[in-house]
Amino acid sequence: MKITYKGDYALKAIFQLALHYGKSDECVMSISEIAKLGDMPVKFLEQILLALRRGGFVKSRRGVKGGFLLARHPKEIKVGEVIRFMEGPIEPIACVEKESYKGCKDVAGCIFRDIWKEVKNSVCAIVDALTFEDLIIRYKEKSLKKSSMLEYNI
Repeated sequence: MKITYKGDYALKAIFQLALHYGKSDECVMSISEIAKLGDMPVKFLEQILLALRRGGFVKSRRGVKGGFLLARHPKEIKVGEVIRFMEGPIEPIACVEKESYKGCKDVAGCIFRDIWKEVKNSVCAIVDALTFEDLIIRYKEKSLKKSSMLEYNI
């Protein structure tokens, strides 16, 4: 499995919206605001946010104070579901998912296939347990450590 820029930017966009979630009545962020905070190109992000809206991850608001906001609470959005929506199945090699895979003559007896299944299961266990609320907590902990490392006394 390889995460493309499309998948990476989708995760970053949802993360930015999750950080902003609940801070105001509307929690709306403009595309340019999300792009700047996540270091993403605006034009590409527009397409990604439209896809995320179709997938039910974000909502959009029109008007002067319009933009995007999360469609669900950050604790209800798992990293794995965003990856699958944007990138497709989580599998390190094509034969892992389907017993009927025709690209190889030795699918049933392949010694490596079981290893790739273990890799897939391990990755899925991580990304399917991780919510965007969990990522916010990690981010805040990391920020605290970073700021405490800058403090020193003479």
